[in-house]
Amino acid sequence: MDMDVRVVGGGLAGSEAALTLARLGLSVELWEMRPSHQTDIHETDRFGELVCSNSLGSDALRDARGLLKAELRLLGSAIVRCADASRLPAGKAFAVDKDQFSGLVTQSIQSDPLISIRRKEYRRLDSSVPTILATGPLTSPDFLCELRERLGCENLFFYDAVAPSIWAYSVDPNSSFLSSRGGDAADYVNCPLTREEYYAFVHALQSARQHLPETLDEQKYFEGCLPVEEIARRGDDTLRFGPMRPVGLRERPENCFAVIQLRKENREGTVLGLVGFQTSLAIAEQQRVLGMVPALRSAEFVRYGLIHRNAFLRGPSVLSQDLELRAFPRVWAAGQLCGVDGYMESTTLGLVAALNAAASLRGFPRPVFSVQTITGLLVDYVTRDREDFQPTNANYGLLPLEAGPKQKAVDREAFAVAALQHIQQIADQVGAWTAQKTSL
Repeated sequence: MDMDVRVVGGGLAGSEAALTLARLGLSVELWEMRPSHQTDIHETDRFGELVCSNSLGSDALRDARGLLKAELRLLGSAIVRCADASRLPAGKAFAVDKDQFSGLVTQSIQSDPLISIRRKEYRRLDSSVPTILATGPLTSPDFLCELRERLGCENLFFYDAVAPSIWAYSVDPNSSFLSSRGGDAADYVNCPLTREEYYAFVHALQSARQHLPETLDEQKYFEGCLPVEEIARRGDDTLRFGPMRPVGLRERPENCFAVIQLRKENREGTVLGLVGFQTSLAIAEQQRVLGMVPALRSAEFVRYGLIHRNAFLRGPSVLSQDLELRAFPRVWAAGQLCGVDGYMESTTLGLVAALNAAASLRGFPRPVFSVQTITGLLVDYVTRDREDFQPTNANYGLLPLEAGPKQKAVDREAFAVAALQHIQQIADQVGAWTAQKTSL
């Protein structure tokens, strides 16, 4: 099969890019280095594997992440379609069955006649073929060196952590209760702690031994996903006003001072993930400290928490507004490599890169996303020149000053209505491409 576009990386951004290009009638060669070059975090060779939490954030339109999903649905996102099909009950959060989700993404790719798969590590930047780079935060060391040398940029990174998962049968039902914050659903298992138990737990976290990478030369963490022990070190009460807050829970014990919430990671509910409890603690310390929680005294771990290094590019220094590398025409960057963080944020930049590549190759006008959309805010963030560039997730704080009020001052309902109207116009524009191609 002749190749129109090469996509490098089979994560969320790369999978979205490949499926979007194929939907637009372009043939794709999709490179993925797993399983021959497995990362420290991935467990399978599937496309779209979720390596951290199974939560995709809120689905409410008032929340920037919820609006982003609505925008992606209008744009025909294959990743969001797979997420909708594998959704699990999780209160106000949008959670998925991780295995079912990655299975659906993999099936979509393998069954598409316009996508050929190449299981090989990509090491050399080649602009002779239109290429979308979606190698993600776990880009191989060899290709990171290649990017640094060819783009003349520094190797930027931060450390991210993964929360542990436990077997549901090992949670003590007599020391836990079912409830969701702010609603009638009982989608979470809550492990309560009394005041005395909470402070003993926090002090144990603060002094527990960490297992840090040998390459750790600076403890740079993404603020939106701090290890739980780092949160604890910011103050004894920080956790009980954060992921361990007991507010909004029905049927909680009178002496419940704080809780650890557990969320289903599969449809059967046999595996539960600790919500907001990403950690870099040594395995023995995870067993010891979490064993101090009454409901988790006999907990059996499916997966231990761990820490890993995430790489990214300084987007504003190397990317044009269409996510194309300035030094390498016909090479686009996508996903977390651009400098966003989060599953849906990565998916979004995979879809945008694919639309831009398709427009360039077919001679159509490039879709321009307004900063009055969440998609446009993310594109603007990774391409607009700024002094202090660090990865970000979707939020209303990305609004540029000249675009209007920020954060709580934003009329979010009105913003969502206008955003979806603009996205619908772009969806119609892209739909016309297919119609034009069919009529030729």
